[in-house]
Formats: sequence, structure tokens, C-alpha cells
Amino acid sequence: MTYKVHYVCVPCRQSHKLPWDGAEHLCTRCRTPMTYAGHDFAAPRRRRSGEWAAVAAVLAAGLRYEGFETCGCGRDPKPRPRTRAQLRRGLPAR
Repeated sequence: MTYKVHYVCVPCRQSHKLPWDGAEHLCTRCRTPMTYAGHDFAAPRRRRSGEWAAVAAVLAAGLRYEGFETCGCGRDPKPRPRTRAQLRRGLPAR
């Protein structure tokens, strides 16, 4: 079974759920490689620039939006900042 995961293009502010096959997935708008965001990514609305800035910072730091294992035996979900204010406060990414 092939699991689908979230890939993000931060400059275009869009995300797609695509197969996790190790291939390079290109953005449908700008044709640049999309960034792997994890299984549990929830994309903010396109017009919310503050939330997209937080997403860009999280992905630039090398963190991913991962939570429970797909088999159900895994770890707790990890909090990630959703706004610029949470980024400034330094919300811990456990």
C-alpha cells in the first residue's frame, strides 16, 4: 500500500497530498520542487500570510508535521507554531 503525505510549495502557498514514493514532486504553479511536510500537515488558507510564514519557518528548521504512527502504536502528536506570535514566543516543538 502506498501512503500519501503532504508536500508544500511555500512561495505559492499551496499543498498537495501525493504518494510517498521518493520521487521529486513539482509544484503545479511554479514547477519548483515541493517540500515534504509530513503526514499531519494542515495547510492554512492562502491569504493568511502570518500562518504561511510560520509554516516556512518550521520547514526551514528541518521539522515536519508528524503525529501518530499509521499503525496506531506510535508517539504523541507534536505541536507546531501556527502564527508569527507563536514563533516569537518560541513554541516548543517536542
